Amino acid sequence: MRLPLSIVFRGISPKDWIETDIRRRVEKLNTYYRDIMSCRVTVEIPHWHHEKGNRFALRIDLTVPGDEIVVDHESSLHSSTQDFGALEWAKALEVEGMRKDLRLVIREAFDAARRQLQDYAGRQRGAVKTHEAAL
Repeated sequence: MRLPLSIVFRGISPKDWIETDIRRRVEKLNTYYRDIMSCRVTVEIPHWHHEKGNRFALRIDLTVPGDEIVVDHESSLHSSTQDFGALEWAKALEVEGMRKDLRLVIREAFDAARRQLQDYAGRQRGAVKTHEAAL
């Protein structure tokens, strides 16, 4: 990475384990695409809903040659109000409860960033098939 990693905290106090986890995951992104120019990660609590618990949001901005990859990963505030059957409704609440965990939100966001970075690298290498123009 050409520019240093920038980690910003909003509405949450900085913790060493969060920074260590993010730095480790950014280094792993470098193995998928070496020419990452800069990376900015924002960790925040956008809403303070104490009744349902604090939700976390993570934004990853990766600058690569000729493009920018952005991943916005937030916990859904309204998924538990969707119309489910009894079993699906209980399962949705269970999953929603897990998304309150910051470690899970970080992992999901970096998984999405990895997939987008791999797709970008494939397009740069020409590994993605292109269709001929229709006549």
